[in-house]
Amino acid sequence: MPSTLDPREAAEFIRTRFSDPISTAVVLGSGLGAFADDIEDAVRIPYEDIPGFARSTVEGHAGQLVLGKVGGLNVAVQQGRFHFYEGYEMEQVIFPTRTFASLGVKNLILTNAAGSLNTDMTPGSLMVITDHLNLMGVNPLRGKNDDSFGPRFPDMTEVYDRELQQYAEEEAAAIASNGSHFFLGRGVYCGLSGPTYETPAEIRMYRLLGADAVGMSTVPEAIAARHAGLRVLGISCITNLGAGLSGEIIHHAEVMETGERVKGVFKDLLKRVIVRIGN
Repeated sequence: MPSTLDPREAAEFIRTRFSDPISTAVVLGSGLGAFADDIEDAVRIPYEDIPGFARSTVEGHAGQLVLGKVGGLNVAVQQGRFHFYEGYEMEQVIFPTRTFASLGVKNLILTNAAGSLNTDMTPGSLMVITDHLNLMGVNPLRGKNDDSFGPRFPDMTEVYDRELQQYAEEEAAAIASNGSHFFLGRGVYCGLSGPTYETPAEIRMYRLLGADAVGMSTVPEAIAARHAGLRVLGISCITNLGAGLSGEIIHHAEVMETGERVKGVFKDLLKRVIVRIGN
């Protein structure tokens, strides 16, 4: 059942554990949770302790909020998210995003594991999200609007902040110049409801629609964040090629393996971008 609690109540609870102001929050996708292990002076709060938060039920999602410092800057890190396919209502999926807004967060970095529809982006690549297609079958803002977060009809012309995209690309170039070998592409993310992976026919259709990667998250949080006036940066970790593009069967273990393989570069990039954003 959807939570009847106000995200502001969750924010007030979090402030009892971490009272310093937070300007940037991060949501870690499947297999990408290792970043939270490097948070300095960390305060870890299990989701079940936070009023209104749901539970992560998917492997690779630890299910805790980690608050602390990265490069001397205060951050909130969601180590594991809630997915629509887990049976949660959209209100529950975006509850943490609205909690961040209630905490005064100004910047939200959304990460995910995704399948590539662009053969230039092979498994192990990262992709800066430039735009998205919401094919999840529902909009997270459906229902009575909460004017305290944003307007009834929010503009979505620029969901993903161009300046933050530039930061990510420049910091990726700096990492590469130091000898790390990885590819950071740009592209459109197609959000689907899951939990099934896509069929080859669906992959062909999404490519025709202009998608470069597919996944089962991110879009609801991005919409809710823009509704609340947050700046959004989206980064996909490409874990597999879409169905029919490689001839191989897709499985969740591949997601976890790729996340483990790229975690060094991924963590370095996130740290650099957070410091670049500053306060």
